Amino acid sequence: MKNSIKIQRAIKNLTQKDLAKKIGVSRQTINAIEKQRYTPSTILALKISKVFGLSVNEIFELENED
Repeated sequence: MKNSIKIQRAIKNLTQKDLAKKIGVSRQTINAIEKQRYTPSTILALKISKVFGLSVNEIFELENED
């Protein structure tokens, strides 16, 4: 699953640590999601979308192999 978290963080001028603090996870979790090594839960995806003011579908995109 692709995502635009890194781009959205840049737009909002947030570090990985800032975003992690806002949604209650570690910076390493944000890093793993951005690098597509970890697929977030529905709740976590919703929290991320709320921070950015976007829908989950605007941040996460399924790939053919998903």
